[in-house]
Amino acid sequence: MIRAARSAAAVAVLAMTLLGGSVAPALGATASAATAAATADPLAALRVQRPLWHPCASGPDDTAGAELDAAGAGCTEVTVPLDYRRPEGPTLRVALARLPATDPAHRLGTLFYNPGGPGVPARSLALALRQAAPALGARYDIVGMDPRFVGASAPLDCGWPTAGPGAAGPDRLGFDRSAELAKDLATRCAPYRALLPHASTRNAARDLDLVRAVLGEPKVAYLGSSYGSYLGEVYLQLFPDRVGRAVFDAAMDPDRFGPDLTATQGPAMAAALTAWAAWAAGHDERHHLGTTTAEVLASVERVRLAAERAPLTVGAHRVDARALPQVLWTVSAGDDDNTYEDFSALASVLLDAAEGRPAGPTPLLEAVLAGLASPDTGGYAAAQTAVMCADRAASRDPLAYYRDIQAHRADEPLFGPLTRNLTPCTFWPAEPAEAPTRVRNAVPVLLVGADGDPAATYPGQLSAHRALTGSRLVTLRGAFRHTVYAGLFAPRDTCVDAAVDRYLLDGVLPVQDTDCPSPRS
Repeated sequence: MIRAARSAAAVAVLAMTLLGGSVAPALGATASAATAAATADPLAALRVQRPLWHPCASGPDDTAGAELDAAGAGCTEVTVPLDYRRPEGPTLRVALARLPATDPAHRLGTLFYNPGGPGVPARSLALALRQAAPALGARYDIVGMDPRFVGASAPLDCGWPTAGPGAAGPDRLGFDRSAELAKDLATRCAPYRALLPHASTRNAARDLDLVRAVLGEPKVAYLGSSYGSYLGEVYLQLFPDRVGRAVFDAAMDPDRFGPDLTATQGPAMAAALTAWAAWAAGHDERHHLGTTTAEVLASVERVRLAAERAPLTVGAHRVDARALPQVLWTVSAGDDDNTYEDFSALASVLLDAAEGRPAGPTPLLEAVLAGLASPDTGGYAAAQTAVMCADRAASRDPLAYYRDIQAHRADEPLFGPLTRNLTPCTFWPAEPAEAPTRVRNAVPVLLVGADGDPAATYPGQLSAHRALTGSRLVTLRGAFRHTVYAGLFAPRDTCVDAAVDRYLLDGVLPVQDTDCPSPRS
């Protein structure tokens, strides 16, 4: 859930795009016919749009668009209502890319792909999916739609100087500073308060279904990773008859998704850190963090305590108690040898800094620290926050978060001040337009995930499994990685890939829940 991304858009263009006039109701029909159709279906005029396909590259510097074009993709925009309760009102345009099936003679249909976030553009990552899973690309047209307010879909940019308030630190003073920052970030989004209630996952799901109709597909297949799984859960609930085959990778708890979901992640992050520490203990000759799991974790604890006393000097950067948990969050990037090697080198540098030795950042640490020090260029973090604030209301009492952090200081000393801290949603200038979506249905769906996932925690995956009574769950045991299919964001697993491919390509769900063996067994 905590990631960084970059996209560019102008605030003035955003306002003009979102608050422009409604789509003309006729769209090739007579006015009377359009009026009659709208009476039966308020979205009738929008469903009959004809997509105008064009090259994806927006200019010579758009390398992602150029790669899509080289792969044979087409891009287009579809007009959707800002508020589905008022389809005749203001509109916005969502952007999508479609990669045609490379084996059209055996085409199965269209597969929508959402890589997560929320707030991650999906258009360019549709190509990453086809490259990682060529068998899917052969049989399906793969469509990546940038959700509303993200990427090329009327992006929301509040001009944030940083991506978020970070961790609360070790005391009340640090918490108060993080609250002040969260309030400032929320205030910067106030000019868009008329738009913010409509940033919800529920509306993104409605946009997906309108795109489905415009593409002329009675049903679609769907693959969602991380937050994309929650978008899929909501889509399945709202439009159960429009989904053929669906796979949710690292399923989110549909009863918890919102600004406070991270409060469930502290124990899972600690478990992921412990799994890494066991690996690092076996490689002490390189990183000198300790020869046992307990010694390695004690080294991390020395880093935490030092950062709470004074910021650590790492090259040109200063790592304080607000930033350290975000830096150490990178342990969630994966559990293979290469990823653990990079993280161990990062931890070794932090230990040097904590113990007063010269410390220059590794390439990974430099990238992380530079990202934390950078403004929210393009509005990725603001859009992510807007989605979560629109999905579920947060407590408006800042001290409720401080009390929660304090209650977990002993059992979550490292990650608790980050995962349990308040967000700009506590001060958000708008309330959700609708109640959270209650996901309860029996539509067949395949869930895949790791039991040590630090972000989509396994209890949350089990909650999704219970809510989706027609689902089957394939669990990668003994793995501490976020997402598991096709090596898109974490190490690849052939057992998981086989289960997903068999379902999406052959329509065969496992007859019962099943396990894939630990990658380290």
